[in-house]
Amino acid sequence: MLSPEDIAAAEDRIRPFTHRTPLVFSPTFSAMTGCSVYLKLETLQKAGSFKIRGATNAILLQRSLIGPDGVVAASAGNHAQGVALAARSAGVRATIVMPVGSSVAKQEATRGYGAEVVLAGRNLQESVRYARMLEDQGLFFIHPYDDEGVIAGAGTIGSEILEEITTPDVVIVPVGGGGLIAGIATAMNGERRNTRIIGVQSGACDAAYRAFTSGVHETVIPKRSIADGIAVPVAGELPLRLIRRYVDEMYTVTEEEMIDAILLLLERKRLVVEGAGATPLALLLSGRISLPQGSVVVLVISGGNIDLPLLQRVIRQAQIRRDRVMTISVVLDDKPGSLADLLQVIAGAGGNILDIAQKREEKDLHPTEVQVEVEVETRGGLHQQRIRGDILSAGYR
Repeated sequence: MLSPEDIAAAEDRIRPFTHRTPLVFSPTFSAMTGCSVYLKLETLQKAGSFKIRGATNAILLQRSLIGPDGVVAASAGNHAQGVALAARSAGVRATIVMPVGSSVAKQEATRGYGAEVVLAGRNLQESVRYARMLEDQGLFFIHPYDDEGVIAGAGTIGSEILEEITTPDVVIVPVGGGGLIAGIATAMNGERRNTRIIGVQSGACDAAYRAFTSGVHETVIPKRSIADGIAVPVAGELPLRLIRRYVDEMYTVTEEEMIDAILLLLERKRLVVEGAGATPLALLLSGRISLPQGSVVVLVISGGNIDLPLLQRVIRQAQIRRDRVMTISVVLDDKPGSLADLLQVIAGAGGNILDIAQKREEKDLHPTEVQVEVEVETRGGLHQQRIRGDILSAGYR
């Protein structure tokens, strides 16, 4: 079984090829929770996530077994980029199998790190089957989580945390297939520390959570989720053995909680974080875990590779959910000055105008009228009520 000594060896092995990521204190999240909250920023790791740690360790550990055709991996995102960059650093070829329809940005990033990208399969499971066929042809397969070398590499995050905070009270870790939390938990509690290790998974794909809480190891059908990095339908055999030995608790979070966490990290810490990386903060702020006042809490922010179109939609939805944006539809007389008068009412109530659209061909409009839709940035629900009230009081419909 994997040991802290294996992780220490992995740390020495990968040091020349990876970043030591910062562990930063967050006054904002500490004040919100009554704890001392630190963020382990794997968003600043090479390739934008923790995945390069495990990929680099696995490749260097098995370098003598890798033939001239190099390595193969299957991934829709972070593992693809991690293996591609790790292979380039080790001087071996990399072939990455990605599902048809994978993010174009992630495909191009993977190619940019020097890998050959093969699009095969409608989903990750079918891509894995195709990658296994290439393994049969002589390529060396790098599993994303069910591999001792990969887990040991991921566990170096735990070693780095302990070098800065000797005994954190709680560490919250995102969970997909389980390799990340298995490595971190082994690095920490494998040395008989009293750190409480908590896993968090998207409720839309909760295979590891179910296996941990019920003991039933089964495949689940993933639902739609912004946490695609941890939408793994079945937990790994080796990670589960380590999780059951060293991890204390496991929870799930909702899509809405992840969306709010992404916006908070962007607004308060200026961090661009993917759905999986936001799950620890989402859980911390959910109130579902009991934490004594003053607890030292470390959140493992596992990656920042979120597609820009998705990030824009996430921000928009989070703003709407928090009553930070409203759309006002008003019918005006279609004459000079009418729109300016309306905008003056909104501005007078403190609304910040984001966008304006005018429609003159709606079904119930008179030829002398125009329907105006104004998108307004607001401070919250009470502020929206004031703006709405001022518009109605001014006689608009």
